[in-house]
Formats: sequence, C-alpha cells, structure tokens
Amino acid sequence: MIQIMGIVNATPDSFSDGGEHDEPDAAIAHGRTLAACGATILDVGGESTRPGSVPVGIDEELRRALPVVEHLAADGSVVSIDTYRAATAARAIEAGARIVNDVSGGLADDDMMRVVADAGVEFLIGHWRGPSADMYAFAEYDDVGGEVARELSQRVDAAIAAGIDPSKIILDPGVGFAKAGPQNWSVLRELGAVTDLGFRVLVGTSRKGFLSSAIGDDASRDRRDLATAVTSVLAQRAGAWGVRVHDVTSTRDALAVTDAWDGA
Repeated sequence: MIQIMGIVNATPDSFSDGGEHDEPDAAIAHGRTLAACGATILDVGGESTRPGSVPVGIDEELRRALPVVEHLAADGSVVSIDTYRAATAARAIEAGARIVNDVSGGLADDDMMRVVADAGVEFLIGHWRGPSADMYAFAEYDDVGGEVARELSQRVDAAIAAGIDPSKIILDPGVGFAKAGPQNWSVLRELGAVTDLGFRVLVGTSRKGFLSSAIGDDASRDRRDLATAVTSVLAQRAGAWGVRVHDVTSTRDALAVTDAWDGA
C-alpha cells in the first residue's frame, strides 16, 4: 500500500496553508485530523520552503515544530521532520521523529547526514539545486528526468558514505524545486529514472503551481486537491512508494478507488 504523508505546516507563510496552523496547538490538532483521515506519516515543518521564501532562525523553527513533533509522536504516529538543518533534525529525533525530510538532500548542512546516520532514522533525500529564495535560477536542464536521477544518485552515494543504511533512504524528485512549469510534468512522466535507482520514492505535487497548466490559474483549493489526488494515483502507477499531500481524504479515496478497480 502506498504511504500517504500528510503535511503539517506549523508556519505563517507556507504557499498553500500558511498561517492556518502556525501555532503549535493548531498544528497538533491538524496533524491528528490528518492521521484520523488516513495519513500514515505526518510531516512537520517549521519553515516554509516555498519559492522566494526567506529562512527563519533555528530558534523560531524549533519553537514552531518541536512541540508538534513531540505530541504527534506521543500519539503513536510516524512523524517526519521537514528541515534542512542538522540541529533541528537532531532535536526532532529526540522528540520522536522517525524520518528526516531534507529538501536539500544534505546539501544545505554538512552535518545533516552524520546526524541521520548516528540516529539510525530514515532519510528522505530531496532533489535540490539551491535555496528557495532563488531556486528558479537553477532550473536549466537538457534532460530533466535523467539529470534529476543522476543528482539524486550522487546524494545517495554521499549518504551511504556517511554511514546511512541504504534501506533507510527515500528519494524525492523535488517537484517544484528548481523546476519551472513544464519541467515538473517531465519529471513526473520520467519518474522511472528515479525509481530505477532502487530506492523508495516519494512524490510531492500537492497544490503546487504547475498544476495550473492543467486546471487553470484560478482553480480553487478543492480543485487543486482533486488534481493532486489524480497525480497520487498516477504516481502509484509509476512505482512511487509514497505521496505527500495537504488533503489526505481526497488522495486516500482516489487510491482506494484505484485499488478496487484493480481488484486489490
């Protein structure tokens, strides 16, 4: 069964739901709702990585995210910490996080892979070419799928060299990160280049801007969630291990209908 990672943004400025759950109590309640709706993993983040976002200090990231990780982990949920800072990852692991979701794949902080290796937790390696503040400056490719796969493979090599167990590695092709418009569709169509590396693959398309080329710039949140659910089904068909979404219910239902169609 494909894993559904529910997004818990404890931030005031995330691109889709910034400010809705920016205080710990609200984020904890939201995480519990996502779990009740069928999320198998809860991904907690204390800093937005939307295009153009400006980093916050580690103290603020910890203030936002740490209580959320602690409470959701205490509930028994599998919790992921969405951070590119090793110190934040270390504190979140102590609080119960079992996955480190690093959009930079360890490139933003040289200590990240050591922290993950020492803790023995799972490591979600995102495809990344530079900070969110100027990510589109790096969106130049001759062969999107092949280049994403090669660059992720290099990060896998670095992770294994740092002592991370290969069985703990998950790959994310980084839809929306240093990829503009049609390049995102190309990455999805060519997902096999990433799945062929032999690791679990997670796909995150939820509510992202590139969906507008299919459903229109003025699409409501509900329509973006429906489009996300369709991409979740297609990602499963393409061999993805998991999907990262804001609206768990629509994706859960779409996957359940697909399983029923297939007789699963």
